[in-house]
Amino acid sequence: MDLRFDYQNLLFSNYIRCGITPEVLADMQSKCLQAHREIVSDRKANLLGFYDLPSQDVTPMLDYISGIKDKFDTMVVLGIGGSALGNKAVYSALKTELELKKRLFVCDNVDPTLLTDILDNLDWERTIFNLISKSGTTSETMAAYMIIADILRRKFPSDYTARMIITTDKEKGFLREIVKRDGYPSFVVPDNVGGRFSVLSDVGLVSSAFTGIDIKALLAGAEAMKQRCETAEIEDNPAYLNGLLHYLYMRQGKSIAVMMPYANPLYDCADWFRQLWAESLGKRYNREGKEVYTGQTPVKALGTTDQHSQVQLYTEGPNDKVFTFLTVEKFKHDFIIPNIHPDREEVNFLANKPLSHLLNTERLATEIALTKAGRPNANLIFPELNEYTLGQFFMMYEIQTIFTGNLLNINPLDQPGVEAGKISTYALMGKAGYEKELEFIEKYLQERNQLTKKPPAN
Repeated sequence: MDLRFDYQNLLFSNYIRCGITPEVLADMQSKCLQAHREIVSDRKANLLGFYDLPSQDVTPMLDYISGIKDKFDTMVVLGIGGSALGNKAVYSALKTELELKKRLFVCDNVDPTLLTDILDNLDWERTIFNLISKSGTTSETMAAYMIIADILRRKFPSDYTARMIITTDKEKGFLREIVKRDGYPSFVVPDNVGGRFSVLSDVGLVSSAFTGIDIKALLAGAEAMKQRCETAEIEDNPAYLNGLLHYLYMRQGKSIAVMMPYANPLYDCADWFRQLWAESLGKRYNREGKEVYTGQTPVKALGTTDQHSQVQLYTEGPNDKVFTFLTVEKFKHDFIIPNIHPDREEVNFLANKPLSHLLNTERLATEIALTKAGRPNANLIFPELNEYTLGQFFMMYEIQTIFTGNLLNINPLDQPGVEAGKISTYALMGKAGYEKELEFIEKYLQERNQLTKKPPAN
């Protein structure tokens, strides 16, 4: 029950005139082999820790979850970016397919309305919080932590620490100090696993195990995909192949990657992909320090919803996009469309067919429309949507991202643009040590305000 990657519409054909030819793929063999060797080297140097996550021992985590399962029926994750998106993606993908009984909320923004909506829906006696921050300095997450911790201390003065898990660095940082001082239960953000690659670590597994997801099956799926992707043979390695094809389309100027699930449960997986692809590949400098301004903008769409909002642009707008459909072949839940108007040709053609058949027929129709318009597209097929296939999905795209970063000759593991925004936030919020940045900001704001007040030219 493995994922299947149909990439034929990324190759040259009578319809996809911009498609990649066998000759171009052959010319890339040496570059791909070098990118593969870099991955092997980085794994030996212990830089790509996500490769090792499928073989981790999850017994302590499962033992902890078993000990609290009767006390709590809701978990609220406090995190942002990689500390949140993976949790949402797994839960959203499987909550209906597996009929999960435990609730999960993810507070991943500092919008007070979001926090109010979440807190107003809680039975505080039955809720446990999972604070996730490797550094313990993420402003958004720590603000939510301070608000929640204050409420817990007032509501449950005798056992408030039993109502919050802290997932953070194994040894250092502010939150690890809090764990040691106050005795919160804790889990670990691995040193060599960046946030956007952490869905299969404690970061994503604690909430998954709590809600009833079989995390061993999730990891088994990831292991199966890892094994498929050990080979340097491009056509046998779906992660390398998809990464190479996207890289070649980037060279053509196709600067947008659209992920379009034809399954509502996979919509948050497209969100997870957006961070992974954007933050890893969007870089100003290559490894030699040369300005390259590279990357591909990830966009999410939902079939069939966005056939009625975006596909007009996709078929007749700029040919600057590569499309990936996510298709589920077999849904656990389905409906047979009843034949309640047998005499009306407007609707009777739908009758007696599964609703999932209509959904996947519309996906094929969108593929045909894009192909007829000469727009490159691929299809990643889930035979079923379950823990095993979802684990394959995460591992495939994580490997693909590193491989593509190597082809681009950039560092796919850092995020200096994100750090720049954090520094400005610290300065604006009055954090000590950022006075120099605050001076720059004040000068910038003064200049901006002067421009705003300048009268328009005649």
